Amino acid sequence: MSEVKNKPTLSLLDTTLLVSGSMIGSGIFIVSSEMARTVGGSGWLLLCWLLTGVLTLFAALSYGELAGMMPKAGGQYVYIKKAFGSLTAFLYGWTVFLVIQTGVIAAVAVAFAKYVGVFIPFFNEDNVFLQISTFKLTYAQLLAIVSIAFLTFINSRGVRNGKMIQRVFTLAKLIALFGLIIVGVYAGFTRNIFSENMADAWKASSVKDSVTTMLSGSAIWVAVGVAMIGSLFSSDAWNNVTFIAAEIKEPHKNIPRGLMLGTFIVTVIYILANVAYLCLLPIHDIQNAPHDRVGAAAMATIMNGNTAVYAMAGLIIISTFGCNNGLIMAGARLFQAMSADGLFFKKAEHTNKYNVPGYALAIQGIWAGILCLSGSYGDLLEYATFASLLFYIVTITGVFVLRKKEPDAPRPYKALGYPVIPFLYILLTALICIDLVYNKPDNTVRGLIIVALGIPVYYFIQRKKVTV
Repeated sequence: MSEVKNKPTLSLLDTTLLVSGSMIGSGIFIVSSEMARTVGGSGWLLLCWLLTGVLTLFAALSYGELAGMMPKAGGQYVYIKKAFGSLTAFLYGWTVFLVIQTGVIAAVAVAFAKYVGVFIPFFNEDNVFLQISTFKLTYAQLLAIVSIAFLTFINSRGVRNGKMIQRVFTLAKLIALFGLIIVGVYAGFTRNIFSENMADAWKASSVKDSVTTMLSGSAIWVAVGVAMIGSLFSSDAWNNVTFIAAEIKEPHKNIPRGLMLGTFIVTVIYILANVAYLCLLPIHDIQNAPHDRVGAAAMATIMNGNTAVYAMAGLIIISTFGCNNGLIMAGARLFQAMSADGLFFKKAEHTNKYNVPGYALAIQGIWAGILCLSGSYGDLLEYATFASLLFYIVTITGVFVLRKKEPDAPRPYKALGYPVIPFLYILLTALICIDLVYNKPDNTVRGLIIVALGIPVYYFIQRKKVTV
């Protein structure tokens, strides 16, 4: 194999903004509604977000050690390969390409287009461009594809372009979110809604088909595990910064720092955003927010209807555009690393005249665009969430494996709280996975099938390499 070498141009600020910008998409404005229906009490809702934040920080602390040891393009793929070999690493990269990275890009792009439709009705989801039998192509889907193509093109012209977009849009949405939180908390506390929500904070219940079921004992923790899928999905993509490690200045220092700073900032924002929701809306209204758009419902209590709709739509447009820029910029580097190992399209290994993996960017963009057309990206993402959690467990287990296999390897940064914090992450995430296997067997099995399909593909590639 050949080693991917790219020019380091990203600072600690860029690293931190890439982590936080990739994490914050549209989920924080939506998923709390479904989570509240699953767990009931406001205390349980906040606990889900707190646990998610703690888990994410635990993972980031552990990834910091691996990033310091192997500051190379491909990040998590490289860590898994080092600890467990090429097959496991390929299965990770296969799943990332097939669903995780490209599926998220497609979902975020469609969310972007959907909220552009608030300002420009032409891009309304119901405005159909082409329909053949059951296949339907809307103008919103076309706009989603155009946004992916545009960001792919911008990033193919050099890291500097992607870096500037990430800085502008991530800083803009962080400032806007903090503003929303401050205004929401200030306005909400004058209405006494938060104290009313907290009066029954630990009254757990589940709402399904307008039927409320009270929860107690172990059923509460089962519900917490299921509800956390929403918050975990909203907090995902923090690991993307490891993919682009080769283009970060002093990666052995800046990646661990960026991971910790970025995940901490987003964790604080997410918890405070939910506090703001609880200051503005009774828990019943959060559970029944129209189309689950709890952010818009909260804004509507402090602004008139149209102003709230436009303000929230504008914030989500900024958020999703910046999020996709980070996902597109970082994801291609993983596929570049796979190509260098002979496990992806050969041309994806090479950088273009702007010193970025242009071919890998193009392949990633094309597949994400196809997922936009399929209309099934949402289902694919749900199937892949379980697989994604499994690979986080695998990667952090790699910290233990490499401590034993390579005890004398240079470790500029050592995982804080080792072995307790990495072990706690593995244990808690494994419990969530078991919870999902029991409560959502269809989705977890399909997620495993997506991973398993990569096994014959891997051996086919290996056999082809031998015959050639």
